[in-house]
Amino acid sequence: MSMTSENSKKNILIVDDSAFEQRMLAELLSDEPYRFSVAYNGYQGYQLALATHPDLILLDVRMPEMDGYTACRLLKANPETEHIPVIFLSGADAVDERVLGLQVGGVDYISKPFTPAELAARIHIHLGLMRRANAAAPAPDSDQPPQHPDLVFVNAVKQLILDNLGSLPNLSEIARSVGTYREKLTLMFREQSGMTVFAFIREARIARGVELLQQTEIDVQDIALLIGFHNAGNFATAFRERMGVTPTAYRQRLLEQRNRQGGSAATH
Repeated sequence: MSMTSENSKKNILIVDDSAFEQRMLAELLSDEPYRFSVAYNGYQGYQLALATHPDLILLDVRMPEMDGYTACRLLKANPETEHIPVIFLSGADAVDERVLGLQVGGVDYISKPFTPAELAARIHIHLGLMRRANAAAPAPDSDQPPQHPDLVFVNAVKQLILDNLGSLPNLSEIARSVGTYREKLTLMFREQSGMTVFAFIREARIARGVELLQQTEIDVQDIALLIGFHNAGNFATAFRERMGVTPTAYRQRLLEQRNRQGGSAATH
């Protein structure tokens, strides 16, 4: 009898549209103490993760209906699944794809073809990290009400916006990036957050602008471009409407306050 009982085996969710790839992954890991469940696209994988709470997810990138990046955004926007480590698997080895995989919440990105030893080692590492994180984390609040399903999509969109303020896609592309469509996203966003998507984008840009003005010495013109304004004039107009002063005046006021505080400290 195996020293590892069936109940103690870690559950790995394989999300891949190819039955051949699914079988190959299961066979590669057949000597490891894992149980497997499989899904054929991103949305099915997301739903299965909600139902079964796997210990780790192996997520293909390119799939029909919903790709791996979209599925990962939803997984990380839902408190029930955000803690599950996601390892992306892809035949593409482009740097920008690897970066995107990490940006949307993946813990690792493995390019195909890979060796069984490498895959097993990476899974083992991330399961170990997860085990230590769980041991250190406080116990979850069991009295918390379940999150509204639409809020998962809204939170995923908010994170997508915050990650891409400088080069946001249009609203239809944003909606597709979380597996929905423009009209439905517009309705969900207003119902769940009390504001439109565009109002959230405007607020997020101003908030990021305030951070950059406070914490960096980047020129106002460059800040404007970094947060998605076409020029410093547009940034200044939007900033003044929200904050009551221009970005330049806001930064000047900060400098004067710091100088006064510095001078006050020097006299003591």
